[in-house]
Amino acid sequence: MPNTTPRPPERACQAEPGAFRPSVDLGRCEGKAACEAVCPYDVFVVRKLEPADRAGLSWLSRIKIAVHGGKVAYVDNGEACRACGLCVKACPEDAITLVGG
Repeated sequence: MPNTTPRPPERACQAEPGAFRPSVDLGRCEGKAACEAVCPYDVFVVRKLEPADRAGLSWLSRIKIAVHGGKVAYVDNGEACRACGLCVKACPEDAITLVGG
């Protein structure tokens, strides 16, 4: 089980804000909010899956999301990301990657 206790940014948080952005694979995300808890920059918000996003998922992913409460992590404040990678490490589903902003 990942550590979801909020922590100060790691030394690796050296990137300029917006140089990288987390990308969440909604088909893998189970909305457990580990990313939201560990992010020192409030990049993530876990909320109900948007209908437009649901349309792009496989039927199996839709069922999985429904079983897990219908919530997923959204990157609502991606421009604040400093690429520390805490979210990537904390995600139990390996649903988060960092991509160039």
